[in-house]
Amino acid sequence: MAENTGDALGIIDLATGKVINVPVGPCDVTQLAPFQGGVAAQCQPYGVALSRDGATAYVSNWGEHSVTAVGGTSPIRHVIYVVKENRTCDQVFGSLGRGNGDPNLNLFDDGVAPNIRTLARQFVTLDNFYANAEVSADGGNWSTQANANTYVQKTWPVNYGGRHRSYDFEGGNFATAAGGSPQSSYSWDRLSASNVTFRNYGFFTTSTPPVLTVPALQAHTDLLYPGFTQSISDQTRINEWEREFRQFEAGNNLPTVELMRVPDDHTSGTAPGAKTPKAFVADNDLALGRLVQDVSHSRFWPSTAIFVVEDDAQNGPDHVDAHRTEALVISPFSRLGKVDSTFYSTVAMLRTMELIVGLGPLTQFDTAATPMLNSFTNRPNLSPYTAMTPSQSLTEVNAPTAPMAAQSAAMDFSAADEADEVTLNEAIWKSVRGADSTMPAPRSASGPSQAATAGGDG
Repeated sequence: MAENTGDALGIIDLATGKVINVPVGPCDVTQLAPFQGGVAAQCQPYGVALSRDGATAYVSNWGEHSVTAVGGTSPIRHVIYVVKENRTCDQVFGSLGRGNGDPNLNLFDDGVAPNIRTLARQFVTLDNFYANAEVSADGGNWSTQANANTYVQKTWPVNYGGRHRSYDFEGGNFATAAGGSPQSSYSWDRLSASNVTFRNYGFFTTSTPPVLTVPALQAHTDLLYPGFTQSISDQTRINEWEREFRQFEAGNNLPTVELMRVPDDHTSGTAPGAKTPKAFVADNDLALGRLVQDVSHSRFWPSTAIFVVEDDAQNGPDHVDAHRTEALVISPFSRLGKVDSTFYSTVAMLRTMELIVGLGPLTQFDTAATPMLNSFTNRPNLSPYTAMTPSQSLTEVNAPTAPMAAQSAAMDFSAADEADEVTLNEAIWKSVRGADSTMPAPRSASGPSQAATAGGDG
């Protein structure tokens, strides 16, 4: 059921479940028949079933894909993982003209986000992808460790409910580590332990100057790349990433995995003097376009996959569910021009990257996730991508008379999601659609629900 907690998002999905023995081998829906009805049961595509130790997966036709089972060899040798901020699928892809979108909810069109939308059309359109998280507090954890533990889930509503609890969900606090050992819970811990080379750009760092909140990342982090702050353009971030990428290209030593936080699509609402929501999204869009352009024109393109996801959808308007979010898979091995409507989520993307680089799963959640096989082929297309400059100004600022300017000016944008999400979403909506427009209520596929304003005691 969906429960209204009275805090921030106000939608926390609760459910009951039962553990059943998972058959090993090709999927047979008849084995799940006793559990149909009140329990959702579904055979995974391509005959995916977990082994009994959860470390490998059985897939009847791995050979048709460039993603391989654990222990296999993938032609993809480099993974770039880009995490952005807070947009739903319909806000960016609603009017894409393909896939399951609602044009009436689209806020950022080809003039604002030409690269993101072209990449979705050109490579693969994901129209059934969901953020596991509710907000950035648990989103930063789901995106990096395939879980948000009890500490995170029980404390973020207090933080987001306007009760002045400090934001301690992204480093510097071992209580947020979901694994049995805090030192081995995150994706970078597993990469390091497996001797997989990686580079960190912006994860678990402060803004200016960037300061790590996780000492274990010290040797792997570009400290000239800013962490989260709305005062620094994503062009500045991509300039710094590009500087290092040129060095890796010259030395032919690109790390196996790059972790990137590119956050300016968060926006600052309609705060006077801050960039408009459209300008923030355009800035973010061009940064991603430049990244794909650089990689696709480099020696590394034939062996690279770029995964893009939002840490959470921030409970914005979407006609399917407020968790459905923007996601991209960009690679020569993408199924070019296809719509992939397979049910995926954040942990499915993590599992796919783990399989590519040869890592076991982090938690039971990515263990059970469906790998994104339908988004890949074993027949690469090496055509490069050329970035487009949005027609929307990247520097346009909100006027003092902008809709909900006073409410936005009172918001705290010093960290991700410190601002009340309902008010921020409404300010973004009115900035694009007009002061007299009405933002649709958030939708949850699990049942009727309405997000509450921050500050209630639940």
